[in-house]
Amino acid sequence: MRIIVVGASVGIGEALCRALVADGHRVAALSRRIVELTRLEEGAGGKLRAIPHDVTAVHGIPGAFAAAVDWLQGCDAIVYNAGVLHPVEPDEYDTTKDLEVLAVNTVGAVAWLNEAATLFQRQRSGVIVGVGSVAGDRGRVTHPAYGASKAAIHSFLESLRNRLSGLGVRVVTIKPGPVNTAMTAGRAGLPFMVEPEVVARAIVRALTSGPEVV
Repeated sequence: MRIIVVGASVGIGEALCRALVADGHRVAALSRRIVELTRLEEGAGGKLRAIPHDVTAVHGIPGAFAAAVDWLQGCDAIVYNAGVLHPVEPDEYDTTKDLEVLAVNTVGAVAWLNEAATLFQRQRSGVIVGVGSVAGDRGRVTHPAYGASKAAIHSFLESLRNRLSGLGVRVVTIKPGPVNTAMTAGRAGLPFMVEPEVVARAIVRALTSGPEVV
């Protein structure tokens, strides 16, 4: 498959890119972390192209999408994995932090997946995968904006699914629990922590089969 991975350089995204390359897929990998992206490309034997990109630069997304599709010579699937989670104190209400969370987790996802939906609708095939979170299933005390950003993307993905399922396009929502990444580092007491490779493998399976919500 020819796959775009947005949010590719660390954590789940890095593990996913490595798993996809190991399975023989071609990957266009996007992230704002240039050093980590370059390292991924160098170890991929020509099967991965690093494309530096900041998802908050919304007006640059059509061009970045086109560059990825051009290198892949088409596109069969996209995985939107970009996300941020800022530490938030129990009595803290920081709009600057919250707006960045929404910009990356929700607005960037909408902009990227709209590009993919347009292409896949036209070619009547493709797989859209969005990485949400169990944090989006209900309002939690700890990270209000993060939970809201994931709830929004869950709803957006469901809407895309309802629009595109009759056109040969699959839309899959991934909802991890706590994952051992830099995002969760230093947070004590998180239950059922898993490694990024576990989530990456679930995404790889979801690209070809399985339920619509994982």
